Order: sequence, then C-alpha cells, then structure tokens
Amino acid sequence: MLNLRRREVLSAAGAAALLPGRAGWAQDRRARTLRLVPSTDLVFLDPMFVDALVSIQHGYHVFDTLYGVNHRLEPQPQMAEGHEASADGLSWTIRLRPGLVFHDGQPVRAADCIASLARWSKRDTAGRVVAAYLDDYTALDERTFRVRFKQPFPHFLHAIGKPHITPAFIMPERLAQTPITSAVTEMVGSGPYRFLAAEWRPGSLVAYSRFEGYVPRQEPADWTSGGKVAHFDRVEWHVIPDQATAFAALQRGEVDWMESVSADLLPLARRDRTLRTAHDDPFGKLLVMRFNHLQPPFNNVKLRQVMMKAVHQEDYFSTLNGGDPDNSQDCFAALPCTLPTVRQLGQGRFGGLHGDGAGIAEAARAAGYAGETVVVLNAADSLVIAPLGRVTADLLTRAGFKVELQEMDFGTMLKRLTSQEPVGNGGWSVFCTAWPTVAIANPMQNLTIRGEGRRGYAGWYESAAMEGLVKDWIGATTPQDQAAAEDRIHRLALADVPTLALGMFKPNMAYRADLDGVLSGSVRYPWNLKRS
Repeated sequence: MLNLRRREVLSAAGAAALLPGRAGWAQDRRARTLRLVPSTDLVFLDPMFVDALVSIQHGYHVFDTLYGVNHRLEPQPQMAEGHEASADGLSWTIRLRPGLVFHDGQPVRAADCIASLARWSKRDTAGRVVAAYLDDYTALDERTFRVRFKQPFPHFLHAIGKPHITPAFIMPERLAQTPITSAVTEMVGSGPYRFLAAEWRPGSLVAYSRFEGYVPRQEPADWTSGGKVAHFDRVEWHVIPDQATAFAALQRGEVDWMESVSADLLPLARRDRTLRTAHDDPFGKLLVMRFNHLQPPFNNVKLRQVMMKAVHQEDYFSTLNGGDPDNSQDCFAALPCTLPTVRQLGQGRFGGLHGDGAGIAEAARAAGYAGETVVVLNAADSLVIAPLGRVTADLLTRAGFKVELQEMDFGTMLKRLTSQEPVGNGGWSVFCTAWPTVAIANPMQNLTIRGEGRRGYAGWYESAAMEGLVKDWIGATTPQDQAAAEDRIHRLALADVPTLALGMFKPNMAYRADLDGVLSGSVRYPWNLKRS
C-alpha cells in the first residue's frame, strides 16, 4: 500500500511540473492534511455499538458531547451552555449553546439530545445506571431539556461527560432511534470533522474533512473539553499494520503521526530530530485478562483464582516496554493503579505459583479443571494486545491446559467476542486487552468488574452482590463512605476475579516535530493541532 502511495505522489509531482501552479497547490494540500497511522483498523463506525478504542477515536472526529472532561477528569460544558440542578438533586436542566448544527445542516435540538442519551443508556455500563435512576426526559424548548431522576444522582455529569467507553455522543434524533442492537452506518454528527464515506477503504484509508459549520468553544482545548478548533482541512488515517513500514513512512514525512510505536523502534524515534515522542495517555492503560464466565473452564471461580497465582505481571508488560521502566509497573489490584484512590489490595495474591508449571497444573486439577479446551482469542494486528495473548497461551500450555491460540485481526476478534456459545461452536475462553485508565476510573463505569451478566461486558460476569456494592458507592454521600464502598467492591473483585490485572502500561506515540498542539488523552484528538 505504501509503495502505491509513493507512486501516486510521484505521479502527482510529475503532473504538477507540467501545469503551472500545480506544485504549489500540491504542497499546500499536504500542509493542510493531517495523516495518522491508527493502532488498528476501523471496522465499526458506530461508537455506541462497540467499545473499541479506534471506534471511539473516530467518534470524536464526527460527533460531540454535551459535557467533556479536562485533564483532571472534571466535567466541563461542551455542547451545553450550562446546566441548573434543583436543590433536591432530582432535576437537571441543560441548555445547548446557540448555533450548533449537524453535518446535514439541521440544527441540534433538545430532542436530538434526548434520543441520543436514551440510546446511549441502553448500551453503556454507566448509561444503564443513569437509566435505572431516570424518571423522564422533557424537551422544554428547541435548545433546552430537563432530566428528572427518581432519587438524587450526583454522578450524572460524570456519566454523560466521561471520555471513554461509549461516550455519550449526540447524533440526530432520526439516527439515535436506531435500535442499539443495530449499528448506525450514516455518520452525521455535529463534531469538528465530517466522515467521508465515499473515500473509506477498510484496511487502507479513513478520511475526514473539516466541518465549516462547527462552532468551537472559546476556552483552550483540554482533553475532551474546551475549544475543539480544527486547523487542518483534512484528516486521513492510513492503516499500515507493519510497524517498520509505518515508521519508515513517518521518518520520510509521508505520514505525520503514529498512534503507537513499538519498543524496538522507540530509541530510533527518540534519536531522530525530525520526530517527537510522548506517552499517549498520562494515566496509562490497565492490561487485563478477561475470562468467559458462561463456559468452562473459567466459569469456575476457583480456577480463576489459580490464574491469579499463576500470572507474573512482568512477563506481560516486559514484552511491550523494551526494558523501559518508565512506561510500565506492577498493579496488584482489580482497579487501575495510576488512580490516586486505588490501593494495591491484591498484594501477595498475584504470582505465588509463577514459574511452577507442575504446581499450577496441580492447583488447576484440584480446582476442577477437567481437560477442557481453552480457546485464547488474540488480536494479532494490535501492537499492545498481540503479545499479551501469546504470553497467556504459553503460560496455560506450560501448566498443562489444552490450549488453542486463535489469532485474528482486531475487528474479527470484536465480532468473535459476542459469541456466548461453547468453544466447539465458535465460542471462546479467554482474551487479553488494554483498558485506558480513564475508561474504568470508578466502580460505576468500570465494566471489567461490573456484575451485569449477559447484558454486560463480553465475558458476562454476573454478581448481584457486586451490583449491590456499586449501588452503595453511587449512593455514598461523603468521601469516606465512598472510599469504604470502593474498598468493598475492590475486595470482591479480587475474590471473584471477573478480570485479571496484568499490570499498567503507557504506550508511546511518535509524530513529526512540526506538529504542534498534540493533546494527551485516551484517544488521539484531531483538534488543536497545527503545523508549525
């Protein structure tokens, strides 16, 4: 693909030599185009339909949210002009900023917001909590709507403003009425860029053009809040799975930004004065192993507890960090350890059987393992995920499990993860992934430990006790009560092991040195960027 692109560039340059002024036009067009190499290919366009990072990143180009967050994860008005909350905490009135329009030219109305929030609340973990507390939505006029709750719900703005795991993107009412069981395919939002559907080539190119009708806020951009000023006329995602090929394109200036850079290429990037490197997210990502709780063998809690003793976290993040201790750390917890409130309550529970294959096998048999096939799904095209699945398959094999490592691209893995069938009928047993800390920053939205069963996160951990504790956390009225509730949630998650932490990791990105205004966050944002 890259060679073809170079031929296209050379051909364009030749044509420019024959046409006066064309060379300057081509150079100007390049200067006004931002070219990103995403971490994985974009498969699902609807950012409410899947929780894939790449779909959420796409969503921030096309859509906007009522509230965003700053770098301290504090909710800030975005599409909203502001809000008023009643003294009893049961009613919230939100008014939209004037002049907001969708990409089809239609004004953003209160009815669009209500329909979007209703659809979001059917899919998102925190959204379902909102729905459980909700009494009703009422449009008061074209720009104003009221939200009434059955009981006080102080986390409302945090829920609709959270930056990751299905952000509450606003779309036209006609699209928001699409059942959540079906993906929206028509991309009409009110965000700073329009999706160019005619140019989308899966596995190769995703393209966007600046939406001239977007009205940014006046405050400085800060994560998903503030002024989302689009300085580039056009944004292109060039899907280049091979790291070496993508990095060579970055060095030559054929692309501007690599979302993820492997550990072996990072020293080269740091020595290249035409490039800059940075952690993509200051809070980092929690590497996790997720079990299928519906099918054997990991529907057995005792066997999941054996896996906690078998896992040595450094075996996982050392495959990613290239010996750089600054971008990884142990996390003996069920919650992300880069959050200031998280204590490592799992200290002493992890890795007690590390390196003892016979001991792990004996413990697994004692826990009830009966030789069932363990299918490990793995996204081979993901820089971060691919090594995790391979380490897991090797660990299980050395411990005497009957293992099938099934490698595929990330999009295919997302589809496979929806299967609740036995492994012999297309199902799965375990997979590994990386969750941005901000996506699972509190018990309400942390789907890796929520016990929602078949309507929850793939793996379908079900626990009425966990859901009751989460409700206690939501209802806590003092910081002390909330901290105590979080500790109870944390201890249950360490006992039940719905998901197993594999350590914290901070991926690195690299970009051209003339690219200014790069913002950190859980995804790569297209606003605030300029070519110096």
